Amino acid sequence: MKVLDDKIFYPLATVIAILMIAFAMSWPQGLGTRSPAPFGHAEQLPDYYRMVKERDARLKREAVEKAERRAEQASQTLATDPAVSEVAQSVTAE
Repeated sequence: MKVLDDKIFYPLATVIAILMIAFAMSWPQGLGTRSPAPFGHAEQLPDYYRMVKERDARLKREAVEKAERRAEQASQTLATDPAVSEVAQSVTAE
């Protein structure tokens, strides 16, 4: 039975270990982080300031639309309900 000579095995194991360490250092680590420059590309962080401004604008727009719907429903109620219109006329007459 032939056994691999120590003079070949240990240098070969060292080279393989160095290559594995170099590969591990260049490969993405953790949860979605990117590889360094030669292997990947720079990370692009989201523009949180723009996202917050868009969210605030959307919430403001929705609040205005909701207030307009409420005002329209109130005016329709005043126009269609005779009891409410009589009370409204008596209040404005005083």
